[in-house]
Amino acid sequence: MRILIDMNLSPTWATFLSEAEIPATHWSEIGPPDTPDRSLMAHAAAHGFVVLTHDLDFGAILAASKETGPSVVQIRSDDLDIASIGRAVIAALRMAETELAAGALITVEPGRTRLRILPLVRD
Repeated sequence: MRILIDMNLSPTWATFLSEAEIPATHWSEIGPPDTPDRSLMAHAAAHGFVVLTHDLDFGAILAASKETGPSVVQIRSDDLDIASIGRAVIAALRMAETELAAGALITVEPGRTRLRILPLVRD
């Protein structure tokens, strides 16, 4: 599992995840900061990345496209400090490694994590 970190999260997330033995790259190392979300998603899908973001648009893109990837982990917290939510993100990544490899949307919030298998379909 390799993580592609969206521009709305600090590049320090890449170091934090790498130190936890989870390979991670911040988008700023790959492309321009104003790259549209759909282009970032296409890059992630083409290169086998899981997207880590604070942007809810990625879940909306998955829902609208009904695609099975790339997997997305979205942080839903007002506090994006690694000291506050970092352990929960690592726990979610490790807990759902199989599902992320197959296609999943994970939402990490303070105190809970939700997992949805892709494609996203309405009941």
